[in-house]
Amino acid sequence: MLRRAVLLLALCAGLVCAPVRAAEYRSVSVPVAILYDAASGQGKRLYLVKTGTPLEVVSKVDGWTKVRDAEGTIAWIENRALSTKRMVVVIAPRADARQSASAGAAQVFQAEKWVALELLESGTTGWVKVRHRDGETGFVPIAQLWGL
Repeated sequence: MLRRAVLLLALCAGLVCAPVRAAEYRSVSVPVAILYDAASGQGKRLYLVKTGTPLEVVSKVDGWTKVRDAEGTIAWIENRALSTKRMVVVIAPRADARQSASAGAAQVFQAEKWVALELLESGTTGWVKVRHRDGETGFVPIAQLWGL
């Protein structure tokens, strides 16, 4: 009985101390991709997403990836429509990109809600460096973005 209790305690401790896996993200690499309700082209077409849209990887199976979008919707997409290029999307009504990682820094550009930005550098200070599709780069607070 004591042996079972020790084993159970060891298993529980291992679960509590297990490392947390960082979220994996991909972006849409084709002009328009279809998201399905199943891992099959025969599945129901749910909606379309455009190039650069970031998606969180939930799982993978036989040429398909189950993904979550910025609104929390779960769907399936063909692997060939995905890229490893890191993108984020603005979830605030408007994001102000700054010259440096500081609210007092000069504004470089603004991005409206749902605009996709290329992730250039992840920061630990609450800011990340991004690039707009027009080529402008700047720092945006992570709280205004999804896909990190």
